[in-house]
Amino acid sequence: MRDGFVRVASVTPDIRVCDVSYNKKNIKKAIEKEWEHKSKIIVFPELCLTGYTCNDLFFQDILISEAKKALKEIVEFTSGHNAVVFIGLPLDFKGKLYNVVAAISDGVLLGFINKLNLPNYGEFYEERYFNRGFEEPVWVDFFDNVVPMGANILFECTNFQGLTIAGEICEDLWVANPPSVSHALAGANVIINASASNDIVGKKAYRDLLISNQSKKLICSYIYANAGEGESTQDLVFGGQGIIAENGKILAESNRFKNEAVRIEIDVNRLNLERRKQTTFKTCDDEGYFKAEFELDIEELELKRRFDPKPFVPDDPTKRSERCEEILTIQALGLKKRLVHTGIKNVVLGISGGLDSTLALLVCVKTFEMLGFDKSGIKAVTMPGFGTTDRTYNNACELTKSLGASLEEISIVESIKRHFIDIKHDINVKDVTYENAQARERTQILMDIANRDNGLVVGTGDLSELVLGWATYNGDHMSMYGVNASIPKTLVRHLVNYYADTLSNKKIADILYDILDTPVSPELLPPENGEIAQKTEDLVGPYELHDFFLYNVLRFGFMPSKIYRMAKAAFDKEYDDATVLKWLKVFYKRFFAQQFKRSTLPDGPKVGSIAVSPRGDLRMPSDASRYLWEQDLENIK
Repeated sequence: MRDGFVRVASVTPDIRVCDVSYNKKNIKKAIEKEWEHKSKIIVFPELCLTGYTCNDLFFQDILISEAKKALKEIVEFTSGHNAVVFIGLPLDFKGKLYNVVAAISDGVLLGFINKLNLPNYGEFYEERYFNRGFEEPVWVDFFDNVVPMGANILFECTNFQGLTIAGEICEDLWVANPPSVSHALAGANVIINASASNDIVGKKAYRDLLISNQSKKLICSYIYANAGEGESTQDLVFGGQGIIAENGKILAESNRFKNEAVRIEIDVNRLNLERRKQTTFKTCDDEGYFKAEFELDIEELELKRRFDPKPFVPDDPTKRSERCEEILTIQALGLKKRLVHTGIKNVVLGISGGLDSTLALLVCVKTFEMLGFDKSGIKAVTMPGFGTTDRTYNNACELTKSLGASLEEISIVESIKRHFIDIKHDINVKDVTYENAQARERTQILMDIANRDNGLVVGTGDLSELVLGWATYNGDHMSMYGVNASIPKTLVRHLVNYYADTLSNKKIADILYDILDTPVSPELLPPENGEIAQKTEDLVGPYELHDFFLYNVLRFGFMPSKIYRMAKAAFDKEYDDATVLKWLKVFYKRFFAQQFKRSTLPDGPKVGSIAVSPRGDLRMPSDASRYLWEQDLENIK
């Protein structure tokens, strides 16, 4: 339960309509099982102590009385266990019946959440039996205790920072203004919903959408427990379907038409950080809310939650293709606007035979197609240097010509040799001067050609390189429009692959596939036996790790130690713990040291939730100390 993680469960128990004793026994068994799984928030369906479909039997006093007794027994049963449990039942108050959910923890009844919106249409007749619940809590006698009952109750954990729970019941979610909206604005970041929603064709898809959207809109975790087949009677079938969602994503879902439990860790820390960042999420005071406190046993969890090792790349091939097409279009539209605004009909870019310049070239082609411009206005310049290999050179030339762009070749070897003489640098010393002089010479050539041809220099550097500062200041760091500025390295590969997959021209596709197979390299050091000698990932670290780091650092602002823990889980089959920690330290060192490069970035289109433009998403001081972040990593045992 470190780092804001807490395991929660949605349970659909086996029940019999009106058999309170049977239901109580199975609920207790299910609670025990969740204790074994270290679940700390456990949610059961609406009216599950009696059954939802009791209909006019709700008027039978024995049913209501036995449900109350059964709840008392369950409350006592939970003594010694600090998990908080939510169970639905009918409750009599001042001669009226209410549809409520009891909140229980460690032998204490914390309160009753009552239902506000009673459906009385179609197959539902709740107003026949129940009264609308209270918003502001009233006090209810429960044997020897007095407890609050109402919609506006916040259950606050006193020893788990930032965990606040509130609840609603079934139909409350389906109305235009669900109670959970007020609960979230009052501070609740976990919403439970005890439900009895029957199944008809198409309802599952709507239910999924409704819950995921509500969790996104409220920046909360939403735990939904639905009634199962034990409720099925007469004209209705209930199929279960427990759902646990977090900030728009369904983390776990039980199988439909089976009575079972589903459990996963939610990340309360992530929700609180997201709310902090989103300034339009306006929390209000909690006037009119009763606060019930509880504690949780703090235990070490082996996380079952999956952490996506490629957060920028959808797993589903169809969604990935849709994402790639959308991104390419956004990139092209950004460049299109710049060309239309400036009245320029030529673009200039360096083409190396690597992935980044290939993607930039493809974006230029797409832009020119949108504008109806002659593709000869795309001036692709290959500038062989000391490290250029035949493979990348040939791919760059063949791709440019095959796409119909103009190709110009300018070797930088002699000019760099002359430059080294001028600055008195020994050409045999292959240091940073040796490498960066080549990058700056190439940028100078591109800028001057742009002036010569009335063109605009298109940058090729990607997001991963910018975050790590893996760019030569005033070299490949500079352009007149950086089309790849918010594309991480792991996504660049998929964009190029998608473009190749959708081509009818096999020759171009084959060139792109070969580029995809080429190691990532700046090619600034001489080849060895004709092969690339300088592999970027050997020097700066694996891009798949760095993209995982940058996503969680910039998107959420997690503690470094938490990101380390998540990365270990995400890459447990690829990298050992020492390797993950090594490159995470490198990430933070470079991220802080290289901010001055990001502070002077040229314009470029934002395509996702993460970008590093100093004018928008990353307004970071260039000289900030990284001490706190490094200390957190040093404290890892």
